[in-house]
Amino acid sequence: MTVRVVVADDQEIVRTGLTMILNSQPDIQVVGEAANGHRAVELARHLRPDVCLFDIRMPGLDGIEATRALAGPEVRDPLAVVVITTFDLDEYVYAALRAGARGFLLKDAGTAMLAQAMHAAAEGDALIAPSVTARLLKTFAAGGPAGTVQPVDPLTDREEQVLAAVASGRTNNEIAAELFITLSTVKTHITSLMTKIPARNRVEIAMWAYETNRVRR
Repeated sequence: MTVRVVVADDQEIVRTGLTMILNSQPDIQVVGEAANGHRAVELARHLRPDVCLFDIRMPGLDGIEATRALAGPEVRDPLAVVVITTFDLDEYVYAALRAGARGFLLKDAGTAMLAQAMHAAAEGDALIAPSVTARLLKTFAAGGPAGTVQPVDPLTDREEQVLAAVASGRTNNEIAAELFITLSTVKTHITSLMTKIPARNRVEIAMWAYETNRVRR
């Protein structure tokens, strides 16, 4: 399956570079480009791509607000958004993830990680630059309402294990290998976790894990 992507960045040279990198992948196709957040949202709503790749700093409507418009809590049929930026600032990452982003990358991530993030987001997974994942979740969750939000139904022991693994930044394949279970079983547990918490993706699962003291900070 070809992953259809809309790219938005106010710098033409960056936008062109990202488009060239993505189009060089055999199973990724850039179907639209935008130079600002308003146009990005307009294009995304019209084209319904598999993934939106948005820069954070854009004129008019920044990447965080554009993400919220397409994937925020109030959006009934959210699109997959991955945010990319030059700046490794926790407040940017946290705001983007809270707005509904399924991934966060730095512009120096490299071709392999960029492509991996597109596939992960398209498949309902999430990828955050390893350099910010644990630090981000631990730092910001420390100021959150720890322990106040409880699951709809109690988590099973296995779900607690999967929850901890997700919060540690493990991929589905890594969780399967670590817990000696099948990939489909991992996906079943993650779906159950999203229902019980509730959460819309594994990023929200990870944030909830820290906010409720389910894992060590």
